Amino acid sequence: MIITSSNTLADKKIIDYKGLVTGESLIGANIYKDLFSGVRDVVGGRTSKYEEELKKARDLALESMEDKAKALGANAIIGLKISYDNLGGTMGNTILVTAYGTAIYFE
Repeated sequence: MIITSSNTLADKKIIDYKGLVTGESLIGANIYKDLFSGVRDVVGGRTSKYEEELKKARDLALESMEDKAKALGANAIIGLKISYDNLGGTMGNTILVTAYGTAIYFE
């Protein structure tokens, strides 16, 4: 399956627009990750644990979106967008990762 942020596919003829497909994933950050992240922010450096968790969440959202596109008979997704939203929480933050685009069938 081709997934692109472009609204077209070069040298491909789009036969059918299957519709909007989305994929979502939630990750929660606990107090220990928040504390460690705060220390890293003060002394400098990257908070790799958060980066790993965000990558996992993004991959899950993309996989979910792709599964929905396949179920519609699509062989590509165009116009990909990914958003990250902080939903808050009592023991840290909850991050919602949303991937969305237009499922299509091309020749």
